[in-house]
Amino acid sequence: MKPVTHLLATKPTEIWTINANQAVLDAIKFMAEKNIGALLVTDGAKLAGIVSERDYARKVILQGKLSSETPVAEIMTTNIISVAPDDTIDTCMELMTKHDIRHLPVLEREKIIGVLSIGDLVRATIAEQQQTINHLEGYIMS
Repeated sequence: MKPVTHLLATKPTEIWTINANQAVLDAIKFMAEKNIGALLVTDGAKLAGIVSERDYARKVILQGKLSSETPVAEIMTTNIISVAPDDTIDTCMELMTKHDIRHLPVLEREKIIGVLSIGDLVRATIAEQQQTINHLEGYIMS
């Protein structure tokens, strides 16, 4: 299975972040604008947490809080599961399944170099399986 670096090379290079002190409403608007499901929360250049649409639904909407008055820090996940650039896509899938998460920050010496979504991993897995199928069909036909 290919390493995370291979997958990151095929993705846009933007890493979308938000400050922990910003309002949840800002985070939700930004996610909608960028068509993404989660934002990394930073404290300077350091990763402080991750906030997702799931966090918003469970920790703001269901608890009757106001998204315009609730800071991201109040609902973000701080126990961050991350991967390194040399980890494999299989490792990422295992972590996401084990921890029931949909986004994985990619860190290199504590520096954020990317984010992988479950969709990224599924697309990579399907592409790799298609390559295998094509290879096998070519082998059978020859």
